[in-house]
Amino acid sequence: MGLVLGACSPKIQPTAKPQLPPPVSVQKPVVPVPVTVVPAVQTRNISLLLPFDLAQSDTPSDDAILAIDYYQGFKFALDSLTAKGYNYKLQVFDSNSNAAGGHSLAQNPKVRASDLIVGPVFPESLKQFTVATATVNKPIISPLSPAPPSDYKDANLVTIMPPLAYHAVYTAKFILQRMKPVKIFLLKSGYSEENKFILPFDHAVDTIGKGRVTIIPITVVHGNLDALIPQLSKTGENIFVIPATDEPFLLATMPSLDKLAQSYPITVFGHPNWLKATYLQPELLQRLKTHITTADRINYKSPRVNDFIRNYKKIYHIEPTEYAIKGFDEGYYLGGLLSVDPAKFKQLDQYNYSGLLNDFNFKKTEGNGWVNTQVRMLLYQNFDLKPVE
Repeated sequence: MGLVLGACSPKIQPTAKPQLPPPVSVQKPVVPVPVTVVPAVQTRNISLLLPFDLAQSDTPSDDAILAIDYYQGFKFALDSLTAKGYNYKLQVFDSNSNAAGGHSLAQNPKVRASDLIVGPVFPESLKQFTVATATVNKPIISPLSPAPPSDYKDANLVTIMPPLAYHAVYTAKFILQRMKPVKIFLLKSGYSEENKFILPFDHAVDTIGKGRVTIIPITVVHGNLDALIPQLSKTGENIFVIPATDEPFLLATMPSLDKLAQSYPITVFGHPNWLKATYLQPELLQRLKTHITTADRINYKSPRVNDFIRNYKKIYHIEPTEYAIKGFDEGYYLGGLLSVDPAKFKQLDQYNYSGLLNDFNFKKTEGNGWVNTQVRMLLYQNFDLKPVE
C-alpha cells in the first residue's frame, strides 16, 4: 500500500538659488538569490504485522479491533509525514493471533526486504518471528508488549512499551529521592510472578540507597497486618510497596491498610496494572495516597491532542482509541527517523520524543536491542490520577 500522501523614493522639490547639482543615479548591485536544491526523498518500505485474524471469523475479534485501531493511527501518522514531503510504501500483513503467524511472515521476502518491520504484537508470535529473522539486519519494533527484551535476544529489536522492571526501578528512585525513607514495607501475596517487580526494585533500592534503606518484606494472609503495627511510625510517613495484582488479595489487603491509615500516616505504591483494576475504589486509593507508575497518559486539555482528535474524526468518523493514539505516536516517531536517516535507529538514545500518549527515551541493552525506559508517576487526587511533577 503506497502512502503519498519596489520602493519609490520621495521626490525632491527644487529650492531657490543656488541650485543643487542634479542627483547622481546609483545602481544597486544585483545580489544573486541562493537556490536550495532539495534532493528527491527516497521511498521507505515499512511492513506492519498485526493480528487482523481475517481467516478466523466474520465478526472482528478483540485482537482484530486492536489491529484496526493501531493501523489507522499508524497510517494517519505516515499521511502526516507524507504531507511534509516524505514518501512511504506501507505493506500490511495479517499476523493472526498465534505464534505460527509470526514464523510464517518471517519467511516472506517482502517483509524481510523492508526498511522497518513493526510487529508482530504478541510475545510468542514475536519470539518466533525474531528467531526466524536472525539474519535480517533491520529494525524490528515490538509496538505494544512490555515483555522484557531479554525474552527475544535480538539486537535489532526496539521495545516501545517499558517493561515492568523499569517501572520498579523508577518507583524505587522516586521513593528514595522524594520521600527519603529509612524503611519500606513490601507487601507480598506469595505469587512468584511478583518477583518481576520485586527483584529490580530491591536492587535499585540497595544501589541508590547504598544500603541505608531497609526493605521489610511481608507475605500478607487474609489481609492481616497486625504484625506490622509495632514497626509503624506515628509521625513519619509509612511507605508500602505492593507489587501484587491478584484481585482477592488486594480486596482483602487494601481495606486493612485503610484502617491503619486512620492512626498512621501511610503512602502506597502499587503495580502499574492497577490502572485497569476497576474493583479498586478511587476513594480508598486516594485516602492511602496511592501512587502508580504508567507509560500511558494523555492530556485531553492539550491543544495538540485536541487537534489530533478532531483531524482523526474527520478521516475515520470515530473517536481515536488508546491503540489508535499509540499507533500515531509510534508511526510519527519511527517514520520520521526512517525517512531522515535509517542509521538513526542505531542511535535511538539521542532522539527522545514526547507523544500524545507515550514518551520515548531509549536505552541500549546488551545484545537485546533498544528499550524505552520512559515512565511517569501518578497520584490519586480529587478521585482521579494526576501526574506528579
